[in-house]
Amino acid sequence: MLHVGALRDALFKFLLARHHGGENILRIEDTDRSRYSPDSEQEFIDTLAWVGIGFDEGPHIGGPYAPYRQSERKELGIYAEWIVELLKLGHAYKAFDTSQELEEMREIQTINKQATGYFGGMWRDATPDQVAQAESEGKPYVIRQRIPRDTTITIQDAIRGRVEWDSNTIDDPVLIKADGMPTYHFAAMVDDHLMKITHIMRGEEWLSSAPKHAALFDAFGWDRPIFVHCPVIVGTDGKKLGKRHGSTRVLDYAAQGILKDPLKNFIALIGWSPGDDREIMTESELIDAFDIKGMQPSPGKFDIEKLRWLNATAIRSLEPNELLDEVVDYLRRPYTLDYLNQVEPEAGKPDPKRVEQALVLLDRTIEANRGYALEVLKLEQQRVHTLADFGEACEFFFVDQPAMDPKAVDKWFGQSITRELFDYILGNCNSTYQLDSGPDVYEESLRNFQLSKQLEKLGPVVHPTRVALTGKTTGPGLFELMALLGPERIQRRIEFAIGMLK
Repeated sequence: MLHVGALRDALFKFLLARHHGGENILRIEDTDRSRYSPDSEQEFIDTLAWVGIGFDEGPHIGGPYAPYRQSERKELGIYAEWIVELLKLGHAYKAFDTSQELEEMREIQTINKQATGYFGGMWRDATPDQVAQAESEGKPYVIRQRIPRDTTITIQDAIRGRVEWDSNTIDDPVLIKADGMPTYHFAAMVDDHLMKITHIMRGEEWLSSAPKHAALFDAFGWDRPIFVHCPVIVGTDGKKLGKRHGSTRVLDYAAQGILKDPLKNFIALIGWSPGDDREIMTESELIDAFDIKGMQPSPGKFDIEKLRWLNATAIRSLEPNELLDEVVDYLRRPYTLDYLNQVEPEAGKPDPKRVEQALVLLDRTIEANRGYALEVLKLEQQRVHTLADFGEACEFFFVDQPAMDPKAVDKWFGQSITRELFDYILGNCNSTYQLDSGPDVYEESLRNFQLSKQLEKLGPVVHPTRVALTGKTTGPGLFELMALLGPERIQRRIEFAIGMLK
């Protein structure tokens, strides 16, 4: 599944390519067939398309260096040609160690507190006759890279600057597995060269592999691409990002009602800065400002509350019809309800089943009465943080009778004037209130009641009325929601509330 770290890497590459007028390439590195899943590949493509990360070349669109799946490139013999060349140059060798021998090697290294890894065994310096003998006996083998010894391997990382390794501490990695499939260490570097890749941009967990890759480029006599090792992403507690910090699968954020533009905005600012204090940036502004110099070597922090703030700001900026289109698109995506059906309830968070029910009701209302649904969304637009929030926030507009909060009922229905207030509202439903009455009509009506009772504040009038009409104590402006509900709905709900009075 495409997670936040992979999304950020993909986004940085996209921004870098667009900033410089270059090409952004999608390559499927699927040489580890035990982990390959066609569904996962499709999710990567679909998710990146949803976020708005475009590609100029890739398996789904083609390009001058096709095919773009490494398994297909292997079948064409592309890697075989180059491993033969590397063997001829003496920078690779065949190793016939059994799995038992490799395990024993690691045990000895551990016991002697040595660095673990393959540093040669007997095969690094085996004679041609020894290799020929092993091959004639049909022994399986891998092909390993011959890392130079007794030297310093140096790279110039675009974020970290000059980084050095003692080559004697770098193990000889497998380049070609026993089944003939290349590993990432070989296939990706060969493809980077053949596809004229200018920047290798990846997570800093690959920094320890950089000397192996640099040595491979040098062995072939190829120019190295620019190495860019992006900082890790941590939670606000400074620990490695995990589910406790919020969902890390990108489609989960989409299913929670996060819009793609604030998500891109948020992800881009984790470990990168435009050089000023801007926090809200459009895609074009991100592209214009993106520079590797703005990337930080220190870990980038993932703050879910900042994401929610950016998302809320984006929702508030939408024109009404744009908002409705976004909500409809969100409700009709298959993974929205799939996510709510699968996610486990968490303490302090809305129950997924309740959210799902409310969203289904919202969808049905849009289908049946688009104009009414649009007006409801406009009333709640300034209050929600995600598209998912619209479900429960709007629910009381769409049901015959909203669920009543017992605490709110106990607090506000016990006032001495409540029965008289409700009777007053019922009387107005049959006279003053009309279908086309605006908020000002309802405000004037309730203020007249306040004056008639010589109440210092409007609260004792507003709060019980709100609870009677919505079942809760919070929501959009009372007079605006009354105008939208209309006299018939108001009458039914006030009559129900009167039945609850002691």
